[in-house]
Amino acid sequence: MSSGFPRTCLLLLSALCLGCGESQQNSQSADANSPGAGPVPFRLALNWYPETEHGGYIAADVTGYFAEEGLAAEIIPGGPGAPQAVIAELAAGRIQFAISSADNVIRARQAGVPVVALLAALQQSPRCIMVHEAAGFQSLHDLKNIELSMSETRPFALWMKKKLPLEGVTIVPFNGLVGEFLLKPDFAQQAYVFSEPFIAKEQGGDPQSLMVSEIGFNPYSSLLVTTESVMQDQPDLVRKVVAGAQRGWQTYLESPLETNQRIQELNEEMSQEALAYGAEAMKPLCLPSEGAVFGEMTESRWAELIRQIEELGEISEGDVEAARCFSNQFLRRAETPALLQ
Repeated sequence: MSSGFPRTCLLLLSALCLGCGESQQNSQSADANSPGAGPVPFRLALNWYPETEHGGYIAADVTGYFAEEGLAAEIIPGGPGAPQAVIAELAAGRIQFAISSADNVIRARQAGVPVVALLAALQQSPRCIMVHEAAGFQSLHDLKNIELSMSETRPFALWMKKKLPLEGVTIVPFNGLVGEFLLKPDFAQQAYVFSEPFIAKEQGGDPQSLMVSEIGFNPYSSLLVTTESVMQDQPDLVRKVVAGAQRGWQTYLESPLETNQRIQELNEEMSQEALAYGAEAMKPLCLPSEGAVFGEMTESRWAELIRQIEELGEISEGDVEAARCFSNQFLRRAETPALLQ
């Protein structure tokens, strides 16, 4: 997740709640199978500024894959607070789809919001802690005597605080920027491995990435999510959105240039060089398990994450069922990118 939030995104994000009821009403009244009815509109909210981790979803719109499915997509950029806001918008029925992470799905379901993951673009978490190479840290266990900028109420941060000594580490709020990292040698921050480290290096820094997954916390990321009611009431819409998204990811991972140009229009802080780097660096994180479809998830992975969040005390044991957190039923086997097979 990168720095900066251009005015374009602010304007688009502010539109999230304007006319929501009308869009939702139109999408519910339209039949995605009705010939001659025109494109069926749907709303997809991003959980952060438009970046590499959203590439496949934006590609599905840019390349016309959603249109080929008879859909008209409205993709709504996010920003600070969006990871929680998109869940609230789903719960209110003002959007039908959002991008989220597996830990947020679990916490939403514990709170009574019946969110369901439909496709996991990132099979491995891109979450890392960006440190200065000069600091000499070789693993997260080595972190000490620094300021650490992170969202400390997020499950990954709680897991770090539970599992790491963090001797002399002062946790400060995360603002999404890399400026403070560049100015302070005794400073680290949360990041996505294919985003902030490249930006920091591009601006003269010496970033090193320490992966949070190495201490066992590895939720699915860049999830396409919806609600149980949308799945039940509009299964054809869900099927078409998932199909378009799978095709979008195939195109983005194989040829990201056109989509990256669109991402930069939406997020002017992202350079083409940073986006190109991110698309390439993201590929290993998208690899499905052997024989699996692109975006497919397993109940065992969800059960392990639920167990971890229970261990953190964020949810009570038995509050959330792994099998109800996700659905693979709408995935098309043919839409796994060749480079990932």
